[in-house]
Amino acid sequence: MFSVVVPCFNEVNAVEQTIQTLARDLPEDQPYELIFVNDGSTDGTAEKLDAAAEKHACLRVLHHKQNAGYGAALKTGIRKSRTELIVITDADGTYPNDRIGEMVKLAENADMVVGARIADNVEYPLIRKIPKYFLIRYASWIAGVRIPDMNSGLRVMHKPVLLKFLNILPSGFSFTTTITLAMLTNYYDVRYVPISYKARIGQSKIKPIRDTLNFVQLILRTGMYFAPLRVFFPIGVLLGFACILSGIYDVFVLKNLTDKTLIFLLFAMNTAMFALLADMIDKRSG
Repeated sequence: MFSVVVPCFNEVNAVEQTIQTLARDLPEDQPYELIFVNDGSTDGTAEKLDAAAEKHACLRVLHHKQNAGYGAALKTGIRKSRTELIVITDADGTYPNDRIGEMVKLAENADMVVGARIADNVEYPLIRKIPKYFLIRYASWIAGVRIPDMNSGLRVMHKPVLLKFLNILPSGFSFTTTITLAMLTNYYDVRYVPISYKARIGQSKIKPIRDTLNFVQLILRTGMYFAPLRVFFPIGVLLGFACILSGIYDVFVLKNLTDKTLIFLLFAMNTAMFALLADMIDKRSG
C-alpha cells in the first residue's frame, strides 16, 4: 500500500483532471490512498477538492488555513499518511502519473525513486534550464555522485527515512532539492527513472531569480550539514593558490612579505581547520 501526496495552491483548473488521471492510472493491484493538501487556496480549489472527496472513497483532503508553502503542504500530507511508502506528485498536470506504479515497484529495493525529467518529451522553460544546468553540477559535486534531476516533484520515498530529515526540510519549493542531497550524502539508495514533463495547466508559481537564489542557499546549507569538506574544499584551495601567487609576487617583485599574503595564508588555514572540524562533528554525530 502507498500514499500519494499532492500539494495544491490555486489549482482550480487542474485538480479535477489530476484526480481523474490518478484514479485511472494508478495500479489496480495495489491499495493506495490519495491525499490532496489544499495550501490556503483562494480560487475555489478547496471547494472542488471537497466535492471530489465525496465521489472518491480513497481521496482525503487536508486544508491549510493560509498558504504555508509547497514543502509545508508535503510535510502535512506525509505526517497524516497511513502507509510507509510515500509518492509525491504535482496537481498541475505536468508529471506522467501513469509511471507511478512502475516507480512504486522499484522502491521495494531502493530508498527513493525519482522521476528524472530527462526523457525526449520534456517541455521546460529556457529561463529555468540555464541556472538548473549549473546548480545540478554543483549539487553533484556536493553529493559526490551524478544527479540527473535535483528537484523533480515526482518521486517515491519511504516514510521512516523521510521522518529522519523532516526537521531540516524547508517549507518552500526547495523541499525536493534538500531531500535529494540529504539522502545522497547519507548514502541512501537513490534511483532515477527517465520521465517526460508537460507544460503545466495554469500559471507557474515559481519565480526564477528568487527561487534560484534560494536553491543555491539550500544546496550550500545542506552541503554544510552533511558534506562540509565538499563545500569548503574549493574555497580553501582558492585561498591557498591566492596565498602562493601573492607570496611569489612579494618575494620576486616587491622583495618583501606583505600583509595580504599573510591574510590569504590565515584565511586558507582557518578555512581548512573549520572544514576539518565540521567534518569531524558530522562524522561523530552519525
